[in-house]
Amino acid sequence: MNPTILAGILGGIGGLTRGFIGLLKALSLRRRILWGYYTITVCIAVVIGIFIGIIFDFDPRLSLLAGYAGTDILEGIYKSFAVQKVYVRRR
Repeated sequence: MNPTILAGILGGIGGLTRGFIGLLKALSLRRRILWGYYTITVCIAVVIGIFIGIIFDFDPRLSLLAGYAGTDILEGIYKSFAVQKVYVRRR
């Protein structure tokens, strides 16, 4: 199998694993599931897996790990820069 395709598949598997854990958490907390967001994070995990595979000479373990952890890191960065509402009490 082509190493690039293998890296992408393994990155996707890592992203699916992380997403599945997130789905279980959302179901246990009875939150609304955003299927579009889930799909986007898995696609990003595939891309991350491919790039990490290329950078680190197609080590399958790194592609799998990068797919799992990479989207989590990107989501954390996004949330840290997200604009949040600040409520100010009037006197």
